[in-house]
Amino acid sequence: MASRLDLHSELVKVLGTNNVYFQPPESLKLIYPCIVYERSDIRSFDADNKKYLKTHHYIITVIDKDPDSKIVENISELQKIRFIRHFATEGLNHDVFEIYY
Repeated sequence: MASRLDLHSELVKVLGTNNVYFQPPESLKLIYPCIVYERSDIRSFDADNKKYLKTHHYIITVIDKDPDSKIVENISELQKIRFIRHFATEGLNHDVFEIYY
């Protein structure tokens, strides 16, 4: 199973900059475009009274001024990812995904 740091490295590679933030505090000034992500769930699967599989789920948000951001297309190419929704606020576009990593 890959770690959260592996996911972080993959997101940095997709974005092309280090503007990738894991659960950033509200006091942190984000630099756009950026990716913000957080863990949303850990699912375990049991068999024979043992856990045989555990998956971590993360919510990934691409934030960009460009409504047609190439970052969204690049993120959507990742394995085990699902687009959830898009919304715009304060002149920024937010594309939200869920990934199993």
